[in-house]
Amino acid sequence: MFSSRRVFSTRLLSFLAPGRRGSGPEYQPLDQLGKRGTFEVVEGDELGGLGAELDDSLGGIEVDDVDTGAQLLAGEDIEFLEEDANRVRDKIDWHILPLMCTLYWIQFMDKTTLGSSAILGIREATHLTTNEYNMLGTIFYVSYLLFEYPQNLALQRFPVGKWMSLNIFVWGLALLGHAACKNFAGLFAVRFILGMCEGSITAGFMIVSSMFYTRNEQTLRVGYWFLMNGTAQIISGFISFGTLHIKTEGFEPWQWLMCITGTLTLITAVVYWFYFPDSPTNAWFLTKKERIIAIRRLKENQTGVENKHFKIEQVHEALHDPKTWLFALFSALNNVPNSLTNQGQIIVASFGFTYLQTTLLGCVDGVIEIITIWTGVHLAARLKDARAYVAAMYFIPNIVGVLLINLLPWSNRIGLLCAQWLTGVGTTGFVLSLSWLSNVTAGHTKRVTANAIMLIAYCIGNALGPFMWQEKYRPRNHVPWTIIGLCYVACPLLLLLIRRTLASENKRRDLERPDETYNDVYIEIVDTNGIRVRKRVDKEFLDLTDIQNREFRYVL
Repeated sequence: MFSSRRVFSTRLLSFLAPGRRGSGPEYQPLDQLGKRGTFEVVEGDELGGLGAELDDSLGGIEVDDVDTGAQLLAGEDIEFLEEDANRVRDKIDWHILPLMCTLYWIQFMDKTTLGSSAILGIREATHLTTNEYNMLGTIFYVSYLLFEYPQNLALQRFPVGKWMSLNIFVWGLALLGHAACKNFAGLFAVRFILGMCEGSITAGFMIVSSMFYTRNEQTLRVGYWFLMNGTAQIISGFISFGTLHIKTEGFEPWQWLMCITGTLTLITAVVYWFYFPDSPTNAWFLTKKERIIAIRRLKENQTGVENKHFKIEQVHEALHDPKTWLFALFSALNNVPNSLTNQGQIIVASFGFTYLQTTLLGCVDGVIEIITIWTGVHLAARLKDARAYVAAMYFIPNIVGVLLINLLPWSNRIGLLCAQWLTGVGTTGFVLSLSWLSNVTAGHTKRVTANAIMLIAYCIGNALGPFMWQEKYRPRNHVPWTIIGLCYVACPLLLLLIRRTLASENKRRDLERPDETYNDVYIEIVDTNGIRVRKRVDKEFLDLTDIQNREFRYVL
């Protein structure tokens, strides 16, 4: 039943991945994708007439079983030049990138308000112990973890833009609710709601990026919206600095911070509801011809646009695909050090800097993140098959920074500060892994599932991280920094392992005979004259997974 020449190279991969001709979820012929008969599907030469017989070996598939891009392209034979494709891409950039960048700035600033509030008086005002403060950082990611897969299913089922805007609105209200909290219980509740809602954002952006951009373009665009985390740190630093100078009776600086960021979030939610597109097939700012061009230019991705029909066989394939779990392990280990988001300003203050100095020095973290992500994604986009190498290279400064923090004398506060700044360079590796996972996963339900698993692992790492920062380890925190250093060593090794695995599979597929299983598939449509005609559907828009489509090649 299993064919060894169709599976991955290592023993682990051979154990987990069933063969192509088996009945497992990794290879489902069209007759197994559904027999509901809304569309007829035949295989063979260009059809000789409307009376042609259906090929019973394939059966019929419903409109839900093909990509939404195939439904729009059927019957549309539009010719276009590269200049036309570039013009459409620029139009897409102009309309969605500013919105994506703004929201990612907002969500990161909102997420880190707890860390900023730590030096604005929230711990004293709400009587938080060290463990309770750490728990507030953890519960955000526990909630994120619990709701991540439901959020991904909702993003597949409902319009992406509208679903995200609803989540943004709810988390804006929760952020405003922080200002009314008087104790740990209240903060616990609002942090839980924040985690629940944020699960839709990164997942939604990964889906949108794959729907609108080619593989190489995705690497850059994911980097562009992710580097807004750095911008958020800068702006948040100045807002925090400003709130320290607000003197109001009965309303403390940390409460002003929550109100300011919450108001900005609610405004963003309204803008998203009206202006953020759900898909290139119905983007309000594109004409019908431009929508078709926007979809056709994605043919090289071999991943289609989207499919609103949930396919359980693609879930099974994602769960049995080793690369899903390798990316997940990387994500978990990479985000254990992310606990520095809430601990960073406390650590800098412990070096001997005043609260005002600490607030402004936090802006430097943002500048470093912007520079490193920008350079990293451009290197990865320019160099052929170099995503893993570039990402691994950016972890080197992190490792050096951890060593310096552990070895420098405590009196050398400038050296310790610079060492901590170095530990922010490796964020580039996680950014590249997000776009890489989308690039190497095809089949909409499979991609949604793989994204969810990676982000759940992200939550696990973030949820575990705060527990390292115990009172007994202060002020040097040697134990937490050692754990962080081990994570920084493991992450680049995992990326290189993923690359070797995917490269091996590409070589295996290059040696296979051409697979013509899905080369001649047609759907029956009604043209503008009301006549039923059959049109060929490109393999790229059949919502095939990367394992079903043997012509799929993994980017490295």
